[in-house]
Amino acid sequence: MNRFAALLDRLAYEPRRNGKLRLITDYFRHVPDPERGWALAALTGALSFRNAKAGLIRQLISERTDPVLFALSYDYVGDLSETVALMWPAPHGRNDPEPPSLSAVVHAFSTLGKAELPAVLAALLDRLDETGRWALLKLITGSLRIGVSARLAKTAVAALGELEPDAIELVWPGLEPPYTELFAWAEGRGPRPETEDPAPFRPVMLSHAIEESDFAALDPAAFRGEWKWDGIRVQAVRGADHTGRHVARLYSRTGEDISPAFPDLAEALAFDGAVDGELLILRDGRVQSFNVLQQRLNRKTVTPKLIAEFPAHIRAYDLLFEAGEDMRNLPFEARRARLEALIAVHLESPLDLSPLVAFGSWEDLAAARADPASHGAGADAEAVEGVMLKRADSLYLPGRPKGPWWKWKRDPHTVDAVLMYAQRGHGKRSSYYSDYTFGVWTEEGELVPVGKAYFGFTDEELLEIDRFVRRHTVNRFGPVREVTHTATEGLVLEVAFEGLARSTRHRSGLAMRFPRIARLRWDKPPGEADRLETLERMLGDDSAASEAARPSDAAAVSRRAARRAR
Repeated sequence: MNRFAALLDRLAYEPRRNGKLRLITDYFRHVPDPERGWALAALTGALSFRNAKAGLIRQLISERTDPVLFALSYDYVGDLSETVALMWPAPHGRNDPEPPSLSAVVHAFSTLGKAELPAVLAALLDRLDETGRWALLKLITGSLRIGVSARLAKTAVAALGELEPDAIELVWPGLEPPYTELFAWAEGRGPRPETEDPAPFRPVMLSHAIEESDFAALDPAAFRGEWKWDGIRVQAVRGADHTGRHVARLYSRTGEDISPAFPDLAEALAFDGAVDGELLILRDGRVQSFNVLQQRLNRKTVTPKLIAEFPAHIRAYDLLFEAGEDMRNLPFEARRARLEALIAVHLESPLDLSPLVAFGSWEDLAAARADPASHGAGADAEAVEGVMLKRADSLYLPGRPKGPWWKWKRDPHTVDAVLMYAQRGHGKRSSYYSDYTFGVWTEEGELVPVGKAYFGFTDEELLEIDRFVRRHTVNRFGPVREVTHTATEGLVLEVAFEGLARSTRHRSGLAMRFPRIARLRWDKPPGEADRLETLERMLGDDSAASEAARPSDAAAVSRRAARRAR
């Protein structure tokens, strides 16, 4: 465990990607199995300990230290694992206890019941130094926050031999920790790992957001355009095992099996292959909004009524595998032709083809992006969130290679909102107020929260907002700070967001989708910020504006909003 803790500690302070890569590769090269395999699982997010909760950690430290001192320290440090690691008292009557191995830690937290966990965790913390305790708590809570992506960790495995990172990605979905066969292959000691899963997930290909400066280097004739639908990227897979039994699964873009939430789709798949597409709700031939799709997401119980009211559908983008043939090494146009042929013989299934967008120049594509309804999207135009550009000769590569695919999303909505509450961040932001709750005005002149954002601003802007919060705090609710927000005093934030939805959790009755801070409006008085009726019009339901802003005691509103911000 000490070597893993030292690795995490060094990674947390190493800002350079190549520096992190060298550290991880060196660790994998010198640490034996299965320790390095469990480390790889931790770095890629493949470990999850159901009973290891933050509440348990708070309980243990509160039993061993002054709870008030812990609360003050946690508020200052901003990171639970770091605070507990520093405050954990040294065990009495024991000198230099032997630290546990990473394998022992993983085994303990994977097998122990909830009742046994407190004593075991306390004993493990007693056997570790400050860095070890910090690493242990980061590990079991699943929040490493050390600037290492799963892709970088897999690249480090590839660097052990002469493999490309994409080769690791291709075999990854069929592997399980501690990955002994993967390391053997990477080091030239064993064969390429193969999966016997008849319906495996295949790593998805992702795109880069295109910038205006990128177009000059791109030839429109080399690309094909597609609508970018506002749903959930999925992979529909069906295959037969060695007994001939067919298995069908639906995966998220990260490889999570979401078939139990969509049994109607899994059962309706009638072909052997793998299709990359968008999960949507289709009613009377029309694509519904993302807000409607959310009614089907993350459901543990799926009733016939739910399936009937929210009929799921897949709009196909690409064909990865068909009848035993891997299509990913074919160019996009060849895969597209095969996909069209496949869809043509399965017209009765909840699967259709995402149409191409015709264009001859970037100006043509810009016009289609701005007005999808007039350029082929028709009645489904409201469900289009932009366009995709795909090279006609592009292979289907795992990860996010730059050049073959680009996404050009429609411009986001923006409103001017007033900062109401702020909370300290985590990790590198633990000393700064970086999580912001903001609101807009009702007709009665009351501010009501409509969203929360914690990104979009620069480091310099973060310092400015943090300074404002500290100088204009008027109330405290635990870790939350209420700041001045009157019509004449306060900070206006220009907030960009992708869409709006009805919400019973917010007093405003609305919730933003993917909000981020676009600009600080120091020049604008808070009283000139947007009103709730503006957001209601964006949502397309003017009649709800009056109901969404009911008169109430302003102090009570502030208290409830602060609790929500926490």
